[in-house]
Amino acid sequence: MKTKLPVTALVLAFGTGALFLSGCASKGVQYPSGVPVVEVNPDERGSVAGTGVESQDLVSVTDKMARSIVGIPQIASAATPPRVVLNPVDNNTRFAINKDIFLTRIRIELNRKATGKVVFLARDQMAALEREQQLKKSGQVTASSDPNAVEFKGADYFLTGKLDGMSTRTSQGISDYILYSFQLINARTSEIVWEDAAEIKKQGLEDASYR
Repeated sequence: MKTKLPVTALVLAFGTGALFLSGCASKGVQYPSGVPVVEVNPDERGSVAGTGVESQDLVSVTDKMARSIVGIPQIASAATPPRVVLNPVDNNTRFAINKDIFLTRIRIELNRKATGKVVFLARDQMAALEREQQLKKSGQVTASSDPNAVEFKGADYFLTGKLDGMSTRTSQGISDYILYSFQLINARTSEIVWEDAAEIKKQGLEDASYR
């Protein structure tokens, strides 16, 4: 004799099976309905843009500064490559950005395209360098030269910069002007041996967030 299942049992069984099948289906590849990610060259203005500092500004400004620095007599005609230390950049604009990325890219461009013309000192690594020197002096690690010798080099120049801005906001939109200025300073005399700048002004309808 066949036993009939109650209606509630059949409903529960069907529901459990449907949940199981939907759970299996959810493990597949999901295709969101939003706008796909688009790769853009760093020196190009993308569709997501504001009136502040963006990647294309960084590339154009640092390219100009690197070309300008390598052409001055103190660098181009030096008997030995001058030693340069990067000093922090001052950001006087309204945008909260990673300001020191400008000097980082200038250093990279000079190291890549002007090899042997200038030497940068890694002062940001002084703690690790001093620790290594102490290990050599104590004999815990081997030294290729006299472990008691002072091997750290002094700077010939300091490279620094400043970002200054002016902003205007009305019912018609927003306008931002930014002056990117950089200096190479003689570490012995404090003389400014090189200075250059770039200016960029942008206008837009809406503001943007910068991080």
